[in-house]
Amino acid sequence: MNGWLPVGSSVPGDWRQSSIWPGLMRYPEAGLALLCLTQILCWTVVPALVDAAPPGDVVESFMWGREWVLLTYKHPQLPGWLLEISHLLTGSFRWPQYLLAQLVVSATFVFVYLLARDMLGRTRALAAVLLMPSLYFFGWPTPQFNHDYAQMPFWAAICWLLWRAGRGGGPGWWLPLGLVSGVGLYAKFSTGLLLLFGAIWLLSDTRARNRLATPWPWLGLAVFLAVAAPLAVQLYRIDFLPLTYVAGRDEWVLVHRARLYYIGVQMAGLCGLLLVLAISGLLRRSPAPEQPIERGALVYLVWMGLGPAVLVMVASLFTGAGEAWGAPMYNLVGVVALALLGHRLGAVELRRLAICAFACILGMSGAYAGIRWTSCNLRGRMDAVCWPARQISDEAEAVWHAAVPGRLDIVGGDTRIALLAGLNAYDKPSIFTDLDMRLAPWITSQRLRDHGMLLVWPGSGVPPRLLAWLGNIPVKTVLFDWSLRAPPVAISFAAIPPGMKLPGLIDRLAQTSN
Repeated sequence: MNGWLPVGSSVPGDWRQSSIWPGLMRYPEAGLALLCLTQILCWTVVPALVDAAPPGDVVESFMWGREWVLLTYKHPQLPGWLLEISHLLTGSFRWPQYLLAQLVVSATFVFVYLLARDMLGRTRALAAVLLMPSLYFFGWPTPQFNHDYAQMPFWAAICWLLWRAGRGGGPGWWLPLGLVSGVGLYAKFSTGLLLLFGAIWLLSDTRARNRLATPWPWLGLAVFLAVAAPLAVQLYRIDFLPLTYVAGRDEWVLVHRARLYYIGVQMAGLCGLLLVLAISGLLRRSPAPEQPIERGALVYLVWMGLGPAVLVMVASLFTGAGEAWGAPMYNLVGVVALALLGHRLGAVELRRLAICAFACILGMSGAYAGIRWTSCNLRGRMDAVCWPARQISDEAEAVWHAAVPGRLDIVGGDTRIALLAGLNAYDKPSIFTDLDMRLAPWITSQRLRDHGMLLVWPGSGVPPRLLAWLGNIPVKTVLFDWSLRAPPVAISFAAIPPGMKLPGLIDRLAQTSN
């Protein structure tokens, strides 16, 4: 295409004549594979070695995943399904989630490379991906496989498929675009924001808009609607609880965060990219590019790659925005940078980018290990990953089976601790989130009466809201070691046997839900 850098073309300084890393330069896909392998190994092994428990969102998704529900009061449940599948395949809660998270990140690298290759050529596409490990969102937070990170490959794939489809693709592009767009909503509803930007581009770009005269975009839309329809139906059935949750989350952020907090976090997350650009030499002055990127491609990159992030930043000035919500919105930042600065890319610059990329992965994962271990064991800071998850689950089952002959079917009480109690339990109990049947529809009053429940909470005293459940049931408090220096943490357990008399509020909730 006119204005694009062809796949076999050279760049200033003709890197093919250099003896520096000839394999990387001749075969960018090999460099991409090495980058993905390094990302997967470092960010899977390191957290698995130092974290005693999965991050909080991961524990919650594990427990929800075993229910196989389409939607919870927070989000669609694709991440929970993937986590449950990872456990069924491996039998472990220790490391599969970290591997899954890095497979997602690596898939994002691949889709970004495919889009950049179409627009910039293979070498510059590799350079664009080599910039991604310098972004905060592709490093430190990735061990927490949550909905924000589950979206990442879908956002990248949608951008690539939409570009291909809008530039003349037949059903081979429009139908996968519809499918990926629909499935992306199962990762998180905010995928709809990217789809909105994509629809606006499709209508505003003359060449892409002409494709609407063919049947393929409409068939792709039909696929999208068919895939997304069950989510819409279930959202209606649960009275749009996820929207209520988002509103409550926004309110919390506005109360507990400064007005510019979200923007500050996003800017801080981009600092590494600017530093690597400077180190690589891509920020140096040079003559105007001989082969500028096609204007339409640059507009697409800026619109799809920066538009959603900028919109959310502006919105954060008026409403609450979680700092991790922007995670999938920076997939194309490296491609934008190479589209503007790629004419300065030579052998030396590419080599520096590669060194920086691997240094970021190795350095950040090493820093993660040191800081996490020190925080738990020397500083005595009780982060989510410090809890002795396996020991809590073992004790939960021991308490239950000492009091009740049947299997442990339900855990509840303090939800954060109850999730840990049920995570590694052999009986695979369900979580009774906040003891509220609206938030845990898999729990019914009949199930509670038939199977009973294990109540779990931190400390030795009984929280007032649990008194109605306990009556004269004995409580066992256990001390768990979790740190080399901090004192043990106390956790209390109470086994409520089958045939319980439910508190009046629970009965009323059950009648309302029925």
